[in-house]
Amino acid sequence: MKLLITGGTGFIGRRLCRSLVERGHTLTVLTRDPARAAGILDDSIELITDLDRLDGSRRFDAIINLSGEPIFGGRWTERRKRILLDSRVGITAKLVDFVGRSEQKPELLISGSAVGYYGDQGDQPLDEGAAGRDEFSHQLCREWEEEAAKVRQYGVRLCLLRTGLVLGRGGGFLQPMLLPFRLGLGGRIGSGEQWMSWVHMDDYLAMIHRLLEDDTLEGVFNATAPNPVTNREFTETLARVLHRPALLPAPAWLLKPILGERSRLLLGGQRALPARFEQAGFHFRYPHLEPALRQVVAV
Repeated sequence: MKLLITGGTGFIGRRLCRSLVERGHTLTVLTRDPARAAGILDDSIELITDLDRLDGSRRFDAIINLSGEPIFGGRWTERRKRILLDSRVGITAKLVDFVGRSEQKPELLISGSAVGYYGDQGDQPLDEGAAGRDEFSHQLCREWEEEAAKVRQYGVRLCLLRTGLVLGRGGGFLQPMLLPFRLGLGGRIGSGEQWMSWVHMDDYLAMIHRLLEDDTLEGVFNATAPNPVTNREFTETLARVLHRPALLPAPAWLLKPILGERSRLLLGGQRALPARFEQAGFHFRYPHLEPALRQVVAV
């Protein structure tokens, strides 16, 4: 397949591009920094810097849209919120515009989202039909998804991936946790009762491959493992895997003034369940946390 990809140089995108090339797909990747991208990605991948310059005669079988500035990358000022929105909604709007002027439409758009769509709903199990709670993470994901949904007017199959916390080597949310935990300085965050919906990188990539290959699948999918855990369980499991104690919690009273509104990402959570992938018979290689962590942190 000929694939157009955004977000191809990120933590997930790099691994996705590698797996797609290994399967024989032809890739074109949108990047703001082609020199850096060339040093990261396979030589066979075409790099472009501007979607507006793509001619309408260019044909792609599918588009995978993973663009977006890191959600935890800076304090949530109004300016930072606008950057987070523009990096998701803005790029998605340009993709929809490209599809609109394409002479031959792609068959599929896989567009990113996040389990943050649901907001913090405590212990409530959340499948893809659950409503969101009105807070910034929900607003961000809702606008992102609504923009992507405009592609349906062109007869394009749309799959929206509400992604959880992706476990993989060399990056992602786990990376900054490893050093303090290896030093025995880790522990739960706040009460530790907030839910963490996670997924191993191998399963996440397999989900995308499944959506590319199975044209009966469309709509919203929770890209998470079937066994979410509380933060307490996550930190205790990580400490056990690293053969270290988890004795130093990060209290909510300390995090809130330091992080501001961003602290919601750490002190709240979602108990998201991949109901639609399970209904489709998707096989999880890592359905449980401890084997997933052991694979990721293995030397």
